[in-house]
Amino acid sequence: MKVHLIDGTYELFRAYYGAPSKLSPSGKEVGATISFGRSLAHLLRTPGVTHVAVAFDTVIESFRNDLFDGYKTGEGIEPELWEQFPLVEKLTAALGVVVWSMIEFEADDALATAAQRWQDHEGVEQMVICSPDKDFAQCVNKHTVMWDRLRNRIIDADGVKDKFGVLPESIPDWLALVGDTADGIPGIPRWGAKSAAQVLAKFHHIEQIPLDAEKWSMKVRGMDTLVESLKVHKKEVLLYRKLATLRRDVPLKESLHDLQWRGGSASSLNSLEKELGFKGFLS
Repeated sequence: MKVHLIDGTYELFRAYYGAPSKLSPSGKEVGATISFGRSLAHLLRTPGVTHVAVAFDTVIESFRNDLFDGYKTGEGIEPELWEQFPLVEKLTAALGVVVWSMIEFEADDALATAAQRWQDHEGVEQMVICSPDKDFAQCVNKHTVMWDRLRNRIIDADGVKDKFGVLPESIPDWLALVGDTADGIPGIPRWGAKSAAQVLAKFHHIEQIPLDAEKWSMKVRGMDTLVESLKVHKKEVLLYRKLATLRRDVPLKESLHDLQWRGGSASSLNSLEKELGFKGFLS
C-alpha cells in the first residue's frame, strides 16, 4: 500500500489564491473550501489511494515561536482565508479522512512523524507526502517521497539532491544557512543557496564544517568570508537549524489501520453541502 499524507494548510492556501470566489447561502466566502474538497475527493477516487491523512495548522503559531521571536505567525493572513480553516477541517472529516489539527506542533511535524512511524510498517510500499514544500525534503528516503500534485511530480532522494545540491539529511542545515522567508528563518550573512550546497555536499552538517577555510580542501567563492560569518553567527545558525528540523515525535493517536479510507459520512456531507451551497461531495 501507499500512504498519502497531505499538507492541508498548503492545499488550503493554494486553493484560496487559485480558485474562484464562491459565497455560501449565508454570504460567507467558501471558494477555497469547495476547491480543497473537490481536490481531496478526486484523490480519494484515484486507484491505489487507500490510506490517507490530512494535517492542518489549526493555530499558525507553534513551539517554534517560543524559541525565536521572528518565526512565522498568522499575521497578514486574509480573514476570508482564516475563517475557512475550521470549515475545511470539518469537510475533510466528513469525507472520511483522518484530520490532524495541530496547535503546539505544526502540520509539517505531524506528517514527518507519520512518515517515519509507518515507513517500515509491514505492507507499506511507500509513504507519499503530498506537498512541494522544501521543508519536507528532509523526510525523503528510500521509503518516503514528496508528490507535487499540481505538477504531478514525484521527488525522491535523487530529486532532492538535484534540486538543492545536498542530501535530504542536510536540508535543515541548508535552510539554516540560506534562510527560509516563508517560515521567518533569516539565515546568516554571505551564505547563499549555491555556497551552502557546495559546502554541505562535502561536510553534510554545520558543526562538521571546519572553521578554517584551508581545511575545506575545496574551492568555494568567498570562502574566507563564509567562514568568518559562520564563526560570528554559529549560535544563531544552530537555532535556525532547530527551527527548520521537523519533529518526529508528535503524539498522533491513530494507528495505520485508522488511516484506511472507508468512505465519507452521508449525513455530514449532506449538511455541509447545504451550508456551502454546493452539491457534489455526497455523490
